[in-house]
Amino acid sequence: MARVYNFSAGPAAMPESVLREAQGEMLDYRGTGMSVLEMSHRSKEYQAIIDDAEAALRELYSIPDDYRVLFLQGGATLQFAGVPMNLMRTGHAGYLVSGGWSKKAWQEAARYGQADVLASSEDTHFDHVPTLGAPVSQDLDYVYICQNETVFGTMYRALPQTGSVTLVSDVSSMFLSCPIDVTRYGLVYAGAQKNGGPAGVTVVIVRDDLIQDGPALADITPTYMGYKLQADKGSMYNTPNTYGIYLCGKIFRWVLDGGGVEAMGERNWSKVQPLYDAIDQSPFYAGYAQPQDRSIANVTFHTPTPELDAAFVAGAREHGIVNIKGHRSLGGLRASCYNAVSEEAVSALISYMGEFEAAHAAEARSL
Repeated sequence: MARVYNFSAGPAAMPESVLREAQGEMLDYRGTGMSVLEMSHRSKEYQAIIDDAEAALRELYSIPDDYRVLFLQGGATLQFAGVPMNLMRTGHAGYLVSGGWSKKAWQEAARYGQADVLASSEDTHFDHVPTLGAPVSQDLDYVYICQNETVFGTMYRALPQTGSVTLVSDVSSMFLSCPIDVTRYGLVYAGAQKNGGPAGVTVVIVRDDLIQDGPALADITPTYMGYKLQADKGSMYNTPNTYGIYLCGKIFRWVLDGGGVEAMGERNWSKVQPLYDAIDQSPFYAGYAQPQDRSIANVTFHTPTPELDAAFVAGAREHGIVNIKGHRSLGGLRASCYNAVSEEAVSALISYMGEFEAAHAAEARSL
């Protein structure tokens, strides 16, 4: 069966070369006589796998020695609680609400302390990222953003200025897609299932001084969720997602072999720009996110009616184009053009968009 053009928002397309390499090692990992799926996480063979994954990620993002790299479970959603539990030491943090995921993170943090909404774009249904209208209080424990909102297709191109206050960012849907300066953040985290690996692994990169005293809310923080404990145990307080981390490591090496995050960012912007151009130049399609805040990864748009959106999705599947339906909270259409989505896939989508518009333009004009 031919592989489809997969625009899923996550779990998402993975590099075919990585899948084939993992396939070749499935029954016998490098002469061990067993699969990584069967391997003890306490073995020297597995320790080498997780060490290599961390080393590759550190090289990709030039992660300084005073930052810890954690491979955790529970998805990015668990970190909505993990962040305040570990970092809310005075009980007061600030949130920029740019979409559904940052809103959920703010709502979760409000269960553990005072979580102020410093800015929000909800009044325009999250079609742009909000900016700070006033200087940030330097008494806050941290300021939180979701740097790329998968649902609405918006992205912070420039980070908010927070002074000496720690910046925390959920970078899940832009992870490894372009460069980030880790030293600008106190903590960044990402669910791996967009660009970094399979579902079930969450990567947390956190500055050591923020966690050296243990969780801020030690009395209520589950043992597993303590960042210091996980750092001290090398992400092996309990059995980690061994196979998921193994695949993450392979993808990290794949990105390195492709020139690193700088080269990946250049390719991704050049890949999505023709799609944005096709939307902007068409009287039939309309983009959702405001142009200055458009995502490098998640292209959101729609046809003139929900009925045509549904017809577009059905017709796309017949062209081998799948997972193009917009998120249920927004509707419309969404093409998630992550690292492993090829230029060929994007070109196929643009071609299909032209065919669909030609077939339905008269219908749209009659509305």
